[in-house]
Amino acid sequence: MALLDPGDEVIVFEPYYGYHINTLFAVGAVPSYVALLGPEWTFTQEALARSITPKTRGILVNTPANPSGKVFNSEELSWVADCARRRDLFVFTDEIYEYFLYDGRQHLSPASLPGMAERTITISGFSKTYSITGWRIGYSISNRQWSQMIGYMNDLIYVCAPSPLQAGVAGGILELMPNFYHDLCAQFAGKRERLCRALLQAGLLPCVPEGAYYVLADVSRLPGITSKERAMWLLSRTGVASVPGEAFFRAPQGENFVRFCFAKTDAELELACQSLEKLQ
Repeated sequence: MALLDPGDEVIVFEPYYGYHINTLFAVGAVPSYVALLGPEWTFTQEALARSITPKTRGILVNTPANPSGKVFNSEELSWVADCARRRDLFVFTDEIYEYFLYDGRQHLSPASLPGMAERTITISGFSKTYSITGWRIGYSISNRQWSQMIGYMNDLIYVCAPSPLQAGVAGGILELMPNFYHDLCAQFAGKRERLCRALLQAGLLPCVPEGAYYVLADVSRLPGITSKERAMWLLSRTGVASVPGEAFFRAPQGENFVRFCFAKTDAELELACQSLEKLQ
């Protein structure tokens, strides 16, 4: 609302998180899509360049990504940065899963790249890291000229999160040691492996995530035509809920996928995996 006008285009990588798209729609902006190619969810520099038009105002980067679990690497982010610098674009980020990384991967914040601090709107929060989703405490970092505009808009609409909850988060920032964040990776890597193993046994090929805590799995062999029909069939047969892939894709490709979340207790996850493994 602070930085975009109706009709401005913003590049979004597909599969996308639905709230990102709907937020753009809410301000009259127009998403322009760059398809990520599974199962590694890669894209090319040429595809990114082709998506830019005279109306393009920004690029939205979600890393690690929901729903794909993609972690944008340094080469890919350098392509984004190069486009942004050459075409004078904003880069809007969603980095809320930055501590959920697997197989030794490192999180690279786009604002840290050369010449990007002044044009990047870094957005993150504590909901996932501290398991406090209901507190709705997040933050944004940007150049002063943009942050003042964003602050005015935020004050009109939201003001702030409740002060006691802010104090609780501040306590976590000050008191939790680095091993807390490192342990998240190990803890959730184990959950990822357990779910992916169960999906393979069930014949639902998982796209193994590089980060975050979601798995997109191929359910094209299940009864149904749409991803919603397949998700509902799976729920009725196994008791395991998933989100239909149509929520994350424009293209028909989404009808072949559902998204699972493994941010569950070990006991809950084990029960779900055992149920999936019985799928015939």
